[in-house]
Amino acid sequence: MTAPSTAPAASRGGRWIDHWDPEDETFWNEKGEKIARRNLYFSVLSEHIGFSIWTLWSVMVLFMGPEYGLTPADKFTIVSMATLVGAVVRVPYTFAVAIFGGRNWTIISAAMLLLPTIAAFIVMEPGTSFTTFLLCAMLAGVGGGNFASSMTNINAFFPLKKKGWALGLNAGGGNIGVPVVQLVGLAVIGASAGPRVLLGIYIPLIVVAAILAALYMDNISSVKNDTGAAKDAVKEGHTWIMSFLYIGTFGSFIGYSFAFGLVLQTQFGRTPLQAAYVTFIGPLLGSLIRPVGGALADKYGGAKITLWNFVGMAAATSIIIVASMQESLPLFTTAFICLFVLTGLGNGSTYKMIPGIFHTKALAKGLTGDEAAAYGRRLSGASMGLIGAVGALGGLGINLAFRQSFLSVGSGTGAFVAFLAFYGVCFLVTWAVYLRRPATQPHAESATSEAKPQLSYAEV
Repeated sequence: MTAPSTAPAASRGGRWIDHWDPEDETFWNEKGEKIARRNLYFSVLSEHIGFSIWTLWSVMVLFMGPEYGLTPADKFTIVSMATLVGAVVRVPYTFAVAIFGGRNWTIISAAMLLLPTIAAFIVMEPGTSFTTFLLCAMLAGVGGGNFASSMTNINAFFPLKKKGWALGLNAGGGNIGVPVVQLVGLAVIGASAGPRVLLGIYIPLIVVAAILAALYMDNISSVKNDTGAAKDAVKEGHTWIMSFLYIGTFGSFIGYSFAFGLVLQTQFGRTPLQAAYVTFIGPLLGSLIRPVGGALADKYGGAKITLWNFVGMAAATSIIIVASMQESLPLFTTAFICLFVLTGLGNGSTYKMIPGIFHTKALAKGLTGDEAAAYGRRLSGASMGLIGAVGALGGLGINLAFRQSFLSVGSGTGAFVAFLAFYGVCFLVTWAVYLRRPATQPHAESATSEAKPQLSYAEV
């Protein structure tokens, strides 16, 4: 989706960079790394608040007691709509970076977070209709789009060998907005204050994030929307395979983040304060571990880390099913938190796989050096937004599964059985596509035909 520009630096307003080549080690060491890191840190801040606003309603529903007149199914529907919109807007947000510039779009997207926050501030009281709450939750979905634009922007700033760390830190710092808003919600509930206090805290923070982006971030001129790359990414089977695997990792993370408190309230009879005491722990640990997943993938290969991570997720889910059937709250909570940690680890490793996969394809095509790097950046950049959007839809599936499970059997056990089967399929797909040894070239191959390079993704 991006290509390094060879144009000389020009005097342009609005903090534009006209020459950017992170694969050039001299350029990177002299000034590129410092600029990239600065943009990374302020991108993380904006994305962090975006995640908080996206998952705002996972906290708002804890405030909704009987006086609000909503059933558990109504509450799962509300958080599902926020998840849905957050997933869908990731696609246009990905392309917005090239249209407006990474810095400029960070300012715009941060400022847009004021809309759902102020709307919720106005309507958050008993007597408001279910439809109104649903619409406000849908508005909060714009916060989910910040991830896609931020990842696309940061992907352009860093060289291939640093992408796992940078994208992991960027995503992990954003993800941590989920437990932070839940922690702030815990403090507000513990102080017996109303939900408007929580919203009042975030409104000025949104303004600060937009201002800091304007002061310290940069646009890269060479970031262009390559419609050909987008079409190639849609046609590329690996885009859809990685989307499927990302449903298993990030889809699980965001879906459980929305649902954890509601499950504790509905299945185990926890009060809002009791639920809030533990709701934030899983998303917090899952967010903190995400850069570790990226770093481990850099060192050992993303496919290997992802494969064994799905084994761990399946094991944790099995324990959750047992705890759910035995109504053991301590075992259920412990296993659920472990599952959160594994979703975060898998988030980092799967996202690291994306640039590696397309770089490997470039090498298989006979490309080398800068050409191979450019090909990998082009397709990985184009595919990231789509993969992020499809992956986030997994969160919608999780909340709808919980809703149906509680309606059908009165607990979340049925939903967890479905999740266990899905993680098993993810394991098989990861092994079959990215770790199974390629078939050996036939010895009877014609001596006059040039041997084709074998495509192996074991190190991605």
